[in-house]
Amino acid sequence: MWRFLEIMAAKVLIIDGDVSLSTVLGDYLNSRGYKSHVVHTGRAGQECLRAESWDMILMELQNLGMNGYDLLKDIRHRLPTIPLIVLTNRSDREDQMRAFQLGCDDYQTKPFTMDILICRMEAILRRVRAFEENKQKVFELNGKVFDAIHQTFDGKHMSSRESDLLLMLCRHENEVVDKHKILVSLWKEDNAFTARSLGVYINHLRQFLTPAGYEIIAVRYKGYKLVTGD
Repeated sequence: MWRFLEIMAAKVLIIDGDVSLSTVLGDYLNSRGYKSHVVHTGRAGQECLRAESWDMILMELQNLGMNGYDLLKDIRHRLPTIPLIVLTNRSDREDQMRAFQLGCDDYQTKPFTMDILICRMEAILRRVRAFEENKQKVFELNGKVFDAIHQTFDGKHMSSRESDLLLMLCRHENEVVDKHKILVSLWKEDNAFTARSLGVYINHLRQFLTPAGYEIIAVRYKGYKLVTGD
């Protein structure tokens, strides 16, 4: 059987006014290891994007209660790097060109094969993750240096898990990092045991961060956020 690339519990926001199709798509993605959330209006999509972080957006251009191109333009203006695939009934060359010009990463006309859609999604996510791997790994936190390469904080050695967890938080400073994403990325599974383990490591990191004037805030039902205490 074909085995899909490990997608590390990527969070996918689906914005589509077609209730039946988007619900089926959301359920299918969840069955393949994604963590999807479906909304049916552009306004609801904007609220979700303001409330939490996402790894990818799948969106329709029609039946959203607002102009789909305006929504696409707004999303790309506020989130210039988030992967975004348009899923739509619009197949005209002009529609496709306009969507790409406004910043979509791919354009898939309906009807489509869901397995092929996942292959398209994974191709984009592979590129994004390759870029993430090459991103900054040394951070200066109020005069204290966190070095994820050598796994040290202010010269003190950290465990691999402490370093990996703090790296995720530093790369998304002042943003909520989804708890489920942390658990699947670092522990490979989300359950009561790994959740308790995460809590232990969060407390370990707080001991490092408090002298630097930083704190980790637990956001109920969502995840954790690294913020400066200044």
